[in-house]
Amino acid sequence: MPNVALTWQAAGLVAIAFLVVASVAERFAPEHPRGWWKVAPFGREVGIIVGLYALWQLAGGYSLGHTNEAVTRGLRIWHLERSWHFPNEATLQRPILHNSFIVQASNIYYATMHFGMLLVVLLWLYFRHRDAYVRTRTLIVLTTTACLLVDLVPVAPPRLISVGMVDTAVLYGQSVYAVTAHVGADQYSAMPSVHVAWAALVAVAVITATRSKWRWLILVHTALTMYVVVVTANHFWLDGVVAVALLGVSLVIREISARIFAREPLGSYVDHEPLPTGDRVAVGGLQTSVSFTAPGGQ
Repeated sequence: MPNVALTWQAAGLVAIAFLVVASVAERFAPEHPRGWWKVAPFGREVGIIVGLYALWQLAGGYSLGHTNEAVTRGLRIWHLERSWHFPNEATLQRPILHNSFIVQASNIYYATMHFGMLLVVLLWLYFRHRDAYVRTRTLIVLTTTACLLVDLVPVAPPRLISVGMVDTAVLYGQSVYAVTAHVGADQYSAMPSVHVAWAALVAVAVITATRSKWRWLILVHTALTMYVVVVTANHFWLDGVVAVALLGVSLVIREISARIFAREPLGSYVDHEPLPTGDRVAVGGLQTSVSFTAPGGQ
């Protein structure tokens, strides 16, 4: 499978292009937009997401020059998981190695569905649940930023350390981490797993946006993502655990921020309805009688 991953430079240019087109479309859109005009503003949202992807790739490129430290940290995580009695990733991978269909399907799912599912859910929210879309966009920015900050500390994935796991993508020529002169891949940014963070995030978004009984099916994607990142040897269990923890912290920050910025300034609630003649109203805790004379009255 050819490497379709964008470099951070290419992703940055794509993000800028979407943002510019969306701004122009909003500036010159007719009063009652239809067709393309109605969809064009979504380009701004795509630009934001692709911009975050560019930052992700940039952070990954930073890790390429710290391979020795990354491998050491990866081995520490592996031994830490064993001491904490986590399920062995190699044991989970071993049964599928002789099933080419499952292995290749897992490689493709890893390469495409984390970003693909995120965009599908964002489109659905944008056109069907706009309030939920705004909350989700904020959560994406907070969670991805938190993951990128941790990613700046290089950590090698299981496939790049000597723990008995196979790099399944390389095995079938499906790697999205082929490093060439033009592509800097984030091979040493295993901790935390942005794949798992986004998979858990879209589950939160879908489940909280609608009351449909089918909304719980989105958890299948979350579970599949966690399974795929492990059996392809791209992540440790702890990479996913930390990613979900960062999502939880981002949720708390979003809710606190929403409460703070939702407060109305003092005096914003003013009742402009006229009071009936002779009504008693409360002023500073005291009651007084207020009499109004109708126009033309004595």
